[in-house]
Amino acid sequence: MKEVAKEFKQFIMRGNVIDMAVGIIIGGAFTKIVNSMVADVLMPPLGLLMGQVDFSNWFVVIKSGANGARHFATMAEAQAAGATTLNLGLFLNAIISFIIVAFCIFILIKAINKLNKPAPAPAAPATKKCPYCCSEVALEATRCPHCTSEIK
Repeated sequence: MKEVAKEFKQFIMRGNVIDMAVGIIIGGAFTKIVNSMVADVLMPPLGLLMGQVDFSNWFVVIKSGANGARHFATMAEAQAAGATTLNLGLFLNAIISFIIVAFCIFILIKAINKLNKPAPAPAAPATKKCPYCCSEVALEATRCPHCTSEIK
C-alpha cells in the first residue's frame, strides 16, 4: 500500500499533471466569463436587432404541459407546467460560447507556439580553411587562391 501511495505522489507531483490541473481550473473560470459575455452582452443586442427576440426564451414546445397548454411566455413557465421543450436559444448561446472559447484557445496556442519556436539551425558553412595557409576558401574550390595549393 505504501508503494502505491508513493507512486501516486510521484504522479501528482509531476509538472505536467499540475499544469493540466491549473489549465482546467482557469479554463472553467474563462468559460463562465465567455458564457456570461454571450448571454448578457452579445445576445440582447442581437435579439433587439432581430425584432425583440429573447434568445434565452427561444424554445419550441414538443409536448404539452400537464394542463394541455402549448403556448408559454417563458421557458420557465413551460417547464413549470411540465411541458417538454426544445431549447433553441440556449443551444445557440452554447454554440457561440464554444466558438469564442475555441478562438481564444487558438490564439493562445498560436502565441505559445510562436514563443517556443526553436532557434533556426545554423547555416551550413559556405567556406573551408586551406590546410596549408589557413585562408578561407569556397567549399567548391579545388585550389587555394592564396597559396595555390591543391585542396581536397
